[in-house]
Amino acid sequence: MKQEMTDDFDHYTNTYQIYSKDPKNCQEFLGTSDVINWKQHLQIQSSQSSLDEKIHNLAAIKQVKVKQSQCILYMMPKTARRLLPSLPEANNLTLKTGKPKFINEELFKLSSLDVTHATLVDKFWHFGGNERSQRFIKRCIQTFPSFCLLGPEGTPVCWNLMDQTGEIRMGATLPEYRGQGLISHMLFATTQALDKLGFPVYNHTDKANNIIQKASHNLHHVRLPCDWNQWQCVPL
Repeated sequence: MKQEMTDDFDHYTNTYQIYSKDPKNCQEFLGTSDVINWKQHLQIQSSQSSLDEKIHNLAAIKQVKVKQSQCILYMMPKTARRLLPSLPEANNLTLKTGKPKFINEELFKLSSLDVTHATLVDKFWHFGGNERSQRFIKRCIQTFPSFCLLGPEGTPVCWNLMDQTGEIRMGATLPEYRGQGLISHMLFATTQALDKLGFPVYNHTDKANNIIQKASHNLHHVRLPCDWNQWQCVPL
């Protein structure tokens, strides 16, 4: 919410999700200060890669440095069928979610994250590693559903959580526990729980992240034909 965007350098909170029915002619709208505060460090997220030219045009006008990244966007079949009924990829798939491979549930216990785990999550988050990212993670844990597997020591060994966009984010496994299928089990448990709560279930992943792509494929998640786009914007 805009009233929470009080730190001009906090691009984690200064986030805008944009979808335009008229992307060719939305530059004027996006350029108004009532919509986006271009004086802040911010990020814009959208499923419409066609916005790229308009955002770069605005960045030049507003004297802002912009960097675009494109990732793969996945949805749980039930979410895609409900929200995107015309999507062939959703209609041609079974609504039955795939099952992850067996893990020792006596050794790994499903639980939720605590704010004290924010430092751990931040350590393994590709976009983290600073005071603002830790603060953002703490707020996400405090406000939205989060999930983890507790290992033999009773501490998280695998986790993911939800951010302010309602997306599954920041999934990771401790290096010493990788290769055991924990992230697939974690993703499966998360999607089932969020679906029961009525949340749309989706996530994005880097095009080079073959582990999450394989897990999403095995769980029958739908790879959407559009990209997940993010524009990182920094005033010059």
